[in-house]
Amino acid sequence: MKKIIFLTALTLTSLIVVSPAYAQSADVVKVQTFIKNIIQILVTLSGLIASGFFIWGGVGYIASSGNPESLDRSKKTIFYSAVGLVIVLGGFVLSNIITDIATGAFGGNP
Repeated sequence: MKKIIFLTALTLTSLIVVSPAYAQSADVVKVQTFIKNIIQILVTLSGLIASGFFIWGGVGYIASSGNPESLDRSKKTIFYSAVGLVIVLGGFVLSNIITDIATGAFGGNP
């Protein structure tokens, strides 16, 4: 029982004595620019990956030699890489729209 009282008193004392920590004032524009740069890097990487899958599917399509399974697999590879690229580009456009709306609402330099 003495341990519980001691630990409770120690915890309350440490909460009362601790000096407050103030957050550094930062520009919203800096955070916005950082997030925008990260999104641009991810879009670039996903574009490179989609291009690789387009090439992989095209080579598989050419090299299928009439084999229906290989031909179908190559078509799916091309189709799904196109769908992925459309989703990524749509997300990029959406993030730019949200950034413009947030800049207008909260102020800052675009």
